[in-house]
Amino acid sequence: MQSTEVPVSMEVETVSSKTVTEIGTLPPKPQFDPLKPHEMNDGRVQFRKVSVPPHRYSPLKKAWMEIYTPIYDQMKIDIRMNLKARKVELKTRADTPDVSNLQKCADFVHAFMLGFDVIDAIALLRVDELYVESFEIKDVKTLRGEHLSRAIGRLSGKAGKTKFAIENATKTRIVIADTKIHILGSFANIKIARDSLCSLILGSPAGKVYSKLRAVTARLAERF
Repeated sequence: MQSTEVPVSMEVETVSSKTVTEIGTLPPKPQFDPLKPHEMNDGRVQFRKVSVPPHRYSPLKKAWMEIYTPIYDQMKIDIRMNLKARKVELKTRADTPDVSNLQKCADFVHAFMLGFDVIDAIALLRVDELYVESFEIKDVKTLRGEHLSRAIGRLSGKAGKTKFAIENATKTRIVIADTKIHILGSFANIKIARDSLCSLILGSPAGKVYSKLRAVTARLAERF
């Protein structure tokens, strides 16, 4: 049997390619001024305190203006000496240009307290990627009595000759304060200076350390 149903034609609704609503132009990007340090902390002032050891009290009094001037005038950080607590106190001001200046100044003052000269420690304010690393002779090798005295003598050399040679070769500054050693410099240079000092502590003669230093510094000069 044949069906008598008539096929129904499908109606297709055509949609125009034009969008119904036209997109308007986006508003311009807002321009915000950079936040000032005191605005980052909801107006709170940031502090740092650096302790003054007894043996650095007199040098601090003599070099106070050399420390005060770059911190107050250039870094825009307030500084004062708390005589009762024997601490140097630092705090941010409303016109401090960068919040990291406070930590730089604290590192600078701390380096001076460790025994570095002002002209060397001030590099921490001016140059990024500078650090101070400290360690003790007993961290490398346990020495007592005359053995310890001889190790300190090997580190310094006659009239400080060995220490100056390591400083000049590695572009660092070294302070030997009894059994504590402090090194100021970049990360790579500190590592080279520390390796040389550790070799001297372990008993290597100065001549052998010099020859190693020459080889390492020549390699560094080729790299850079």
